[in-house]
Amino acid sequence: MREWWRGGVIYQVYPRSFQDANGDGIGDLPGIMRRLDHIARLGVDAVWLSPIFESPQDDMGYDVSNYVDVDRIFGTLEDFDSLVQRAHALGLKVIIDQVLSHTSDRHPWFRESRVSRTNARADWYVWADPKKDGSPPNNWPSVFGGRAWEWNPSRSQYYFHNFLASQPDLNFHNKTVQDAVLDIMRFWLERGVDGFRLDTVNYFFHDAALRNNPAARRPKHLPYAVNPYDMQEHRYSKSQPENVEFLRRVRMLLDRFPNTTSVGEVGDSHKGLALMSEYTSGGDKLHMCYSFEMLGEQFSAEHFRTRVQRFFSAGKDGWPCWSFSNHDVNRHISRWAEHSLNPAALGRQTAVLLLSLKGSVCIYQGEELGLPEADILFEELTDPPGIRFWPQYKGRDGCRTPIPWEEGEAPNGFTTGKPWLPVKQAHSVLNVAAQEADPNSMLSFYREALAFRREHQALIDGDIEFLKASEPVLAFRRKGETENLVCIFNLSPDTIRVTVAGAAPVAQPLPISQGVQLGRTRLTLRANGFALFSEAPGSGSLGIKFSRRPRRAAA
Repeated sequence: MREWWRGGVIYQVYPRSFQDANGDGIGDLPGIMRRLDHIARLGVDAVWLSPIFESPQDDMGYDVSNYVDVDRIFGTLEDFDSLVQRAHALGLKVIIDQVLSHTSDRHPWFRESRVSRTNARADWYVWADPKKDGSPPNNWPSVFGGRAWEWNPSRSQYYFHNFLASQPDLNFHNKTVQDAVLDIMRFWLERGVDGFRLDTVNYFFHDAALRNNPAARRPKHLPYAVNPYDMQEHRYSKSQPENVEFLRRVRMLLDRFPNTTSVGEVGDSHKGLALMSEYTSGGDKLHMCYSFEMLGEQFSAEHFRTRVQRFFSAGKDGWPCWSFSNHDVNRHISRWAEHSLNPAALGRQTAVLLLSLKGSVCIYQGEELGLPEADILFEELTDPPGIRFWPQYKGRDGCRTPIPWEEGEAPNGFTTGKPWLPVKQAHSVLNVAAQEADPNSMLSFYREALAFRREHQALIDGDIEFLKASEPVLAFRRKGETENLVCIFNLSPDTIRVTVAGAAPVAQPLPISQGVQLGRTRLTLRANGFALFSEAPGSGSLGIKFSRRPRRAAA
């Protein structure tokens, strides 16, 4: 029997922005439960909830002060239990975030640890003596800017923080710390969750010798880095070999709870794919991982092809979870706009592309509506790195704005109060209610595309074979037991013609295809067009061959 997560589709909910039920302008658990039918109707397998735990909200919940209770802005543990029960009744699994690499500085563990060098939790965090001149022990920077070391006068030592100074890193070299976070995971598993998304999963361990990171190699043609963090290769501050053994402990725990899963976030621009493969291979560590390989600016056939090939060549039994958008990056409708004729064409193409790649899939809330990145003013910002690096980097608020549910004016049914982030006009017009009534809407297409994936087993767990094609054409075959699917995408705003072999008959494109015309000798793909064909396994080529350089049709 197929494991539900292998080839499954996960829908990410950012709780602050999904639905507010009490009018305070912040989304909450009762609001999510109210809208679970929307998620279930899409046809996904699971819901991933971004952090809902007690937190000062310095980093919007990724700074946890109590791992085993719900923050009051989101509701109660009883609300959580009700949500899980309702989701399960709708056939949805529930995955929750676990932010284990660091805590809030207001967590009781850190409050005790910072008092002295001799207390019971003195070595639960990463503490280090200053250099003789009083400076930090090494050159490690923070992801959010500045140095990654903060002085603590009570101990006359620095503590390490990969992110904000109010997010001190736990010391995973301490086995007792590992035991404590595994106990937290056990608490939620016993409460009925179906798995975890592990935040910054490669950040758990640091180099115990605190060696300096080397400078990163940056091509000369690239502009200066906005954030000094990008100027280093983070060889010692994260992605350490000791991480693998801890992930085995995580898997041992999960295996005691049948049908649960894990997906790790790998943040490493130098070896993200290799870590994804290492952390998911062998069947004794994580079930899935994702990195930022498909969450950046690159949009080309070569990029998508090589990311998938490199992952599976590094470890054939590993398993990826691909995504194009999430709560940390600009929405892909805006990010890749220059490669499209219009947002609707790009939205449809990227939906089918994502759902056709080998691996599991994560869809971020609002993708199904075709939401672009919101244009947030400086005075509206809440995100710490956005405030620090404005305007060169505007932060993550633009992808975190509330979902527009109802027709009319903002906030479009998200709240009866003032939303914590504004709902912009570009989002208001893409509201759920209007799209529900339109069979040609993006929402309707996402439902169709997800149903198509469920109907074709080759897309869920079949192998992938990339076909020779020149830019901007991406082509591959997904191989199933009873059916193969040939998938062809024109990743450009131009019309492209692909040569069709004359000897073999070519089947008609499947109905999910868009912007395609099949002639006697030519397959024409309009801007952001794509065609999917069905073939019997072992039948050979459909008769499609690719010219060395696809011809752009005359305007």
